[in-house]
Formats: sequence, structure tokens, C-alpha cells
Amino acid sequence: MNPQQADPALPVEVSLEDLRQAGRQPALPFALMLADGSRLEFTRLLRLLPGKRLAGLALWNGQPVFAKLFIGADAPRHGERERAGLAALAAARLPTPAVLFAGKVGEVGYLVLSAWLDGAATLNEQALSPRDPEPLLPALVLLGRLHAAELVQHDAHLDNFLRHDGRLLLIDGDGVRPLNTEGDCLANLAHLLAQLIPAWDRQRDRLLQAYGHPVDVGALAAAVALARQRRLNHFLAKTVRDCSQFAVYKNFRRFTAVLREEVPALQTLLQDPDTAMATGKLLKDGGTCTVAAVDIGGRTLVVKRYNLKHWRHALSRLWRPSRAWHSWQAAHRLAYCGIATPKPLAMSEERIGPLRRRAFLITEHCPGANLLSLLDPAQEPESAMQAALRELFATLYELRISHGDLKATNLLWHDGQIVLIDLDALTQHRSEKAFARLWRRDRARFVRNWPADSVLAQWLERVLPGQPVRQKGKLCTNHRHTA
Repeated sequence: MNPQQADPALPVEVSLEDLRQAGRQPALPFALMLADGSRLEFTRLLRLLPGKRLAGLALWNGQPVFAKLFIGADAPRHGERERAGLAALAAARLPTPAVLFAGKVGEVGYLVLSAWLDGAATLNEQALSPRDPEPLLPALVLLGRLHAAELVQHDAHLDNFLRHDGRLLLIDGDGVRPLNTEGDCLANLAHLLAQLIPAWDRQRDRLLQAYGHPVDVGALAAAVALARQRRLNHFLAKTVRDCSQFAVYKNFRRFTAVLREEVPALQTLLQDPDTAMATGKLLKDGGTCTVAAVDIGGRTLVVKRYNLKHWRHALSRLWRPSRAWHSWQAAHRLAYCGIATPKPLAMSEERIGPLRRRAFLITEHCPGANLLSLLDPAQEPESAMQAALRELFATLYELRISHGDLKATNLLWHDGQIVLIDLDALTQHRSEKAFARLWRRDRARFVRNWPADSVLAQWLERVLPGQPVRQKGKLCTNHRHTA
């Protein structure tokens, strides 16, 4: 979590309307006068829903508190639901921060103050890994206790579990609801598990043991898959619209989507990417794309420009989302699924109204070496690389993701993991038949990086999921890759 920190100035007294009008940038610190004459001073914001809700560290009568302020016509309803949900958790003897105050503020506000737990962190802020499920198990235990108390967390996610002083607490009373049917428990459990990357599915037995209630495993798996796909679709839609995570700027000449936290650093680059590329280090200069490494504030970034070769090529791209748009969403898709790829920072399309022209993609630079230079065809990979290859290809196969150009130079080894690059043709398939065909191509293209009779190629043929392409009973290693 990246809290918005206060300036050292004295708090300015504001009204609820001032906060509503401030949108995403309320100036800190600020103060609210409460009906009983007490003063609440916000010094740090942790969460913000512009014009509707803000939450963070505040001082109330000199005491540090976690303050959650609801604004607008629906504020009393949401605020009262927050208060009631936290009260229900406390009544069920479930660990949750103590509520110190709850009540209306003015005509269109509601405030809930709870104990400030210094040093606390949500599970989402911790480095959870499916290779070590132990740190996550207490959350499943707590969810099981919640369901045993005939309550559900309507929007169960990792930010609603707070670790402090070695114990886990539940927060966000607004999402706590009474249990209506047994199906609510399974749906609630599936909603939480869907927040985890797919690699966690292999730890599901351990997680269900911690949950502690009988579960229809088949029904749960189906519910998790459905919930995860809905979340992914919702997230990908956010990558190209203005929201808390992404800033989107569009006019007659340009469409730009950028991680909101990167806006200040990338502003100059986005205004003139051609100049930045011309002064950077050229990595690739092809007909359809040009790639350069540029230095921005001491950080190396990669800018990929998608060119228009001639007027027929330009006409063919006018109405279609650009390859930068596709790669932008593909990179976010992979990151969402826990597959390593250079962090996508921004995407920009040159336009004439709705018509698209050239486009740019900006990502972090990955300094890793490619697998073609690292792997020795005369021997099997070392153990860490073996595990990473098995994990990557198993995840892609399980998620029905084809890359489209699995040259070994498009896979980099960095920080103990394989990083996928060049995502222009990456696709997640709904059709099993279409996926099977393109997966065989991907698989064959990757193996074909090394001689067919080499130790490495034969090891890959044994361990990679899916079936190699065969013709007349023989392994086909020389077919042309066309994806």
C-alpha cells in the first residue's frame, strides 16, 4: 500500500463538500470538526474512492486512530453497515480492531473510528508464495470461523485480513453479512481463493484443511474458475479506463493509459516518445516495430514503437486495437496470473478521432539473459531452471494461454524465474480445440530452438505438457511457425 503522506503544514479545516470536490487529490493534512466539538485530523490516506470514501491515519483528541469516512447520499447506509459489520465480528469473538466511534457527520457523511494498529500490514502487502502456503493458512482458519458464526465477508479479499503482532484480524465491516444459505459459504470461499494466482490451486488441499468445513471440491473448483475469470475481465477493462490504478488521457489525436503512480515520471516521455527513443539505446529496428532502451530518472525502461510499413498496412490497422493495446493487456493478464513479464507502465496510441495509427508500449527493463544463450543443448537444465520451466509451461497450459512466438530469445532468466517478453500475439483461449492447435505450435517452436537429437530437446519433449506435433507417426520438428 502506498499511503499519501501529509505535508508538515498545519491541518486545514475542510467540509465534506470540499473533500468530495477534491477527487483523488485531497490536500493533507486536513481537519474535520465533529458534532460533539471534537476535531479529527487526517494525516495519511491509505485508501481513497474519490467523492465517496476515504480511509487512513488520523488524530482524534490527540489519539492515533484508523478513520473511515463515507461521503455522499449513500454515506449513512454504508457507514451504518460498516459499524454493524464490525459489531457482528466482535460479538462473534472474531479478532477485529476495536471501534472507538461511529456516527453521522453533517447531513451526508458517516464516520467510523477504530484503533490504529501501528505496524500492521494486510496479507496483500506480504510476499505470499504458493511454494510456502503456511503464511496464508491463518486466513482460511479465520474465514472458517467467520462461516461457523453464520457470517460471510461479502467482498472477501487479502486486503481484508490484517496481520498485527503475530495475529490475524478481520477488517471492513461494510462487507460483513449474515449467512443466508450454505451456498453462501462456498461462494464466499471461492471469492477469496479467486484472488490468488492460479499456482495456488495446487495447494488447495492444504488450504481446505485450514478452512475446516466440508466442501464439494468439484463445485468449489468451478466457482473459483468462474470468479477468477470475472475478476480478470473486470481488471483488464480497468487497464484502459480512468480509475484509482490507471490514468487515462484521450483526445482527438492520442489515447494514453498509464499506471497512475508512474504519471509524474513518464510525463515527458509520453509527450515525445520518438525523441526519447532516438536518444536511447536501439535494441531492435524492424519494419513493424522499433525497440529502444531509455533512461528515465536513472531507471532503464523499454519503449516499443509499432510502426506502419506502408499505406495498406496503415489502413489495415485503422479500426483494430493496436498491438501496443494488445500487449499492454496481455502483460497485465500475465501479471494477474502470476506469470513473470516486464512490468507494463504505459501504452499510447496516435489517433485521428477513432482511427488508430502508430502506437507505443513502455515497460520496465528486464536485465536477464535469454534462454538461447543460457541453456546448453548437450545437457539437461540445472534444477532451478528445470523447476521454472515446468512451472511456466504448466501454468500456461492450465490457463490455455498461447504465446504465439516462443523463440528462446523471448524467455529471459532473471531473479530465479523465467520472464516472458514480446507478447504481441499472446492469447488466452476459450476454445479447447483452438488452444490445442496453437499450443502444439508454441511447444514445437520452443523445442526447435535446439537440435532435435540434443539432450536438452529430448528432455523438453518429455517434460513439457501437451503433445508434440506428429506427421505419419513421426515427430514433426520442421513445420513453419505461423502464429
